Order: sequence, then C-alpha cells, then structure tokens
Amino acid sequence: MSSNSPDRPASGATAGFGPVPDAVARLAVRRWWDDNARDYAVEHGDFLGPADFCWGPEGLREADAHLLGDVVGRRVLEIGAGAAQCSRWLARQGAEVVASDVSAGMLAESRRLDVATCTVVPLLQADARALPLAPSSFDVVFTAYGALPFVPDPWRVHEQVARVLRPGGLWAFSTSHPIRWAFPDDPGPAGLTAMRSYFDRTPYVETGDDGAVEIAEFHRTLADHVGDVVRAGLTIERVLEPEWPAGHDGVWGGWSPLRGELLPGTLVVVCRRR
Repeated sequence: MSSNSPDRPASGATAGFGPVPDAVARLAVRRWWDDNARDYAVEHGDFLGPADFCWGPEGLREADAHLLGDVVGRRVLEIGAGAAQCSRWLARQGAEVVASDVSAGMLAESRRLDVATCTVVPLLQADARALPLAPSSFDVVFTAYGALPFVPDPWRVHEQVARVLRPGGLWAFSTSHPIRWAFPDDPGPAGLTAMRSYFDRTPYVETGDDGAVEIAEFHRTLADHVGDVVRAGLTIERVLEPEWPAGHDGVWGGWSPLRGELLPGTLVVVCRRR
C-alpha cells in the first residue's frame, strides 16, 4: 500500500465537510504529501515494508492475493505510488515497472528506499489524471490507495488508465470502502454508529489556522465506482472486500480490529481493458 489516507484529524487542523475547488484541492493534496512524506514513512514503514505489496490496512498482500497475475516480463505502471514499496516488490518478481506519484516528497522517500533495498525502480512525477505516457504502453496498471481518494473526478484516472493500457490489459485499484464515509473515522466504539448519509458526496476537508485547505478527500459510492470504470471502457472482473484477519491488532486511522470485524474498510476492484 503506497499512499493511504492521512490519519484523522491532523494536528492543529480543523476537520469538516464542505465544497473545495479542484485547483485548491490539487495543490493542497500535493503539498500535504510533500510535507508529511517522512513522518508517514516513519509511522507506517514497518507495516508497509520497504519492498512489499500491501493492498490495504487489513494487510492483504499481493503475494497471497495474486490479483495482478504473472508479472514476469510485463510492463507495469503504479499510480499514486508513494514510496513505491509495491513497485519495488514487483520489480523483484521480474516485472518491468514504473512508479508514479504527484508528490515529490513521496518520490524522494522512494529513492531513500531504493538505496536501502538495493532495488531501484524508475519514477515519474505526474498527476494520475494526466499521465504523460504513450497509449497502449502497459500490460498492467494498479494503485493501492493512491490517487483515487484525493481527486474529485476519479473517472479521469480510469480514462487515463484505459488509454495507457494495451488491449486486454489489467487495471486493479484499492481504496477506502465507500460505506466508511457514513461512519466517523474512529477506530473505537464511537466509529460504529453511522452519522452521515452514505449518499452525501460532500468532500472531507481539513483547514489550517489561516483557513487554507490542507488536505481534501472525496467520496464515491459503490455505484459511482462501477459507473466510473464502465465509462472508461473497462470491464470489472473481480470485487474484493478484504476481511480483517485474526491476530492483526494494528490500528491505522479509522481501521482497527474492532471495526474490521463488523465493517469493510477496503474496496479492491480488478478490471480489464476490452
């Protein structure tokens, strides 16, 4: 898992729901990940590993799930790669992988892990909604919590993925399960009571003392996700809602054993370009 949702709320920030212009959200999200890349890596590095592929806080690993299939010799693109832990693992499996992210700070963390692991992956700084890549140039594209939660128009990400995928190519993504938006982002008992309408798509926004937007996240219902994928000309092959495994006692933001026993926290969708 590369770029997961920031823990809530950030220190000193005011959290709430409200409209936010796309241009403001885009700059705020990039700045947030630039400013917090090191702290994020320190806090979650042990769970993510420097060269491992985790689909979400439940700990589902690609080594066990095999959602991407055989990657040996395949051209693979990761979007929202963060520090490129997933890409580094894929490179060790024989994939020809490129890791992209909008944040220079996260890509700098990737370079640090390259040195630590002696496994170097090519990096690309780019907005997932405007990939500077040739059409039909990849066999597989994926993201583990990258990009999709932080843009108001995720259909553009799917359209870009469809453009760079070769016919028959595979697109797999994980993101916060939509039902989570109806509940407070609290790992304890307070997070088990629905407080908002599942159908309310008002963005989640954190602002600083000066009122400036520091981070924003955007809600899509399950039907929205399906519609976005279909609109891009992709066919859904699998939908997963990973269960919280026995013995996993970690807490990450609103994810916890307590909530994981009752509510899905992650949505994973595997698609193919027609």
